[in-house]
Amino acid sequence: MPLRRRGPLTLAGAALLLVLGAVLLGGGSWPGALTVDVSAPLDRVGDWIIDNRDGHPLFLYFLGHVSNAVIVSVRAVYLLLLALGWAGVTAAAGLVAWRLAGVRLALVSVAAFAACGLLGMWVPTLQTLALMVVAVLASVLLGTLLGLAAGLSARMDRVLRPVLDTMQVLPAFAYLLPVVLVFGIGVPAAVLATVVYAAPPMARLTALGLRGADAGVMEAAASLGATGRQRLLTARLPLARKELLLGVNQSIMMALGMAVIASVIGAGGLGDRVYQALASVDVGAALAAGVPIVLLAVVLDRVTAAAGARLGSAPAASPAGSARTPALVSAALVAAIAAAGHLSGRLDWPRAWTVDTAGPVNGAVDWMTAHLYSGVPVVGGTADWASHLTTGVLNPLRSGLQWLPWWSVLLAVGALALLIGTWRTAATAVLAMAAIGVLGVWGPALDTLSQVLAAVAVTLLLGFALGAAAARGARLDRMLRPVLDVFQTMPQFVYLIPVVALFGVGRAPAVAAAVVYALPAVVRITAQGLRAVDPGAVESARSLGATGRQQLLQVQLPLARPALLLAVNQGVVLVLAVVVIGGLVGGGALGYDAVFGLAQGDLATGLVAGAAIVCLGLVLDRVTQPTRRRTRTGEGA
Repeated sequence: MPLRRRGPLTLAGAALLLVLGAVLLGGGSWPGALTVDVSAPLDRVGDWIIDNRDGHPLFLYFLGHVSNAVIVSVRAVYLLLLALGWAGVTAAAGLVAWRLAGVRLALVSVAAFAACGLLGMWVPTLQTLALMVVAVLASVLLGTLLGLAAGLSARMDRVLRPVLDTMQVLPAFAYLLPVVLVFGIGVPAAVLATVVYAAPPMARLTALGLRGADAGVMEAAASLGATGRQRLLTARLPLARKELLLGVNQSIMMALGMAVIASVIGAGGLGDRVYQALASVDVGAALAAGVPIVLLAVVLDRVTAAAGARLGSAPAASPAGSARTPALVSAALVAAIAAAGHLSGRLDWPRAWTVDTAGPVNGAVDWMTAHLYSGVPVVGGTADWASHLTTGVLNPLRSGLQWLPWWSVLLAVGALALLIGTWRTAATAVLAMAAIGVLGVWGPALDTLSQVLAAVAVTLLLGFALGAAAARGARLDRMLRPVLDVFQTMPQFVYLIPVVALFGVGRAPAVAAAVVYALPAVVRITAQGLRAVDPGAVESARSLGATGRQQLLQVQLPLARPALLLAVNQGVVLVLAVVVIGGLVGGGALGYDAVFGLAQGDLATGLVAGAAIVCLGLVLDRVTQPTRRRTRTGEGA
């Protein structure tokens, strides 16, 4: 049934059920009779893991070897980086970027590593790089294997799809507690949590590339007598190389973000410096560690993206001079620079070449706190904004959601999912929401939902406006592009630094950080969707005398509806991820439970909160992600 006819019927049915529910079921929060106490069995599982971690064969002969392999690998990479010295590492980064992406990115890479040293973060940068190298290699390997299974087998694709869906909506914090219980605090837990978090995009894109291989090429290879293995190695994988490189790029970015978050379980490196500074609200120290994270993210993103574009282009498009610089010459040059550093005794970044930025930054923060935090005439200070947001929006929204009868929330979720999806997606959303009540965290989940809804509303309002302006103005698009690039590559953890300085602690800074984190994706998708609208339709409206505003509202926005819905979906998922991390800065709700469970080693509290976060993520994903319906002829309705 078409959406324009199905929508009113769905809403009418929901209204009827609402009235019947009010009569038959009454009001109130989730009934205690429908909850299941899972804390006792989870506590027993946690106690068993702790008691047997040093003596059970599973830990001694399997998980112990995995832990040792991770420690040895990370230490070997770290010692190699130390042996190369600051000059060797910087030269290697520049040469790799030159060969893969050209001279401009090579200069950017050299400048980025030099900035890490100037900020006094050279050793933490090497620690983060060592962890990143091991985690990314393992993520790419695991993701490729899963992607091969899903891309070559429809049955495996159906099995893996819900698993990857769950992993995609599970916030990064929820991965930490299980690995800490099994491996303890330290590098192995951090690396393995990063691997699990960063593998899904590689798996999805690998499967997408394999399934999208040109049917004509595959048929030609089969007609020449190639075996299945030969077709995979000589046809499918080469045809999917752009998707594979994109998967590597996405895995690298997600691994960097997770490596920073994993600092709370002993990952060390730049993330640990950020976490310690955040705990003491030392914005200067946090920024000194946060800038190298952003620089690493930008360099890794640009180099891997350029490598993927180069693989998909003609040989003539390769960077000038790269062909004259073979790999052996590059390796010899790096070795020579490293040897020179050994002979001169200057492997570490010279202390005289560091710049103290913490003092000036903290001075600026003190000035902003004194002049912007409160007492600003007319507009008020940031503390006033945070207070107004909390008392005027977040508190009433939370109270309203928690006041609603539990069955009406389930009904609203099902109606929204059915409006843009199918009965299957609606049932999934309702069951996921009901699972939150069964787990006994109905109130905290609605608190988290209130923060997500407030952040999503602000994100969409700003994102749609900026996206529309960027799509219609080339100059604004050029101005926004570098800003969005930096914001999009910045790990989630870093967003908490400035908002805590400006807004203090509480739910308001968590919402503000979520808005800033999700805004770039919404702006980009909106602008791209509006630019992709058929120019003929816009020209026809213009020829009929439509103003620019009328063209936007009556032609471009309706035709760009799929892109706008995708922007809504991505905004919701990204906002949820940061709202959960906001538990570190007083966001409360499920995020606080996840942080508390991690800090105290409380498996029951942490896993229940993590499971509720997953369910809430599934609900928000299903009510914002359109599902293609089918008619009796099999065509999309």
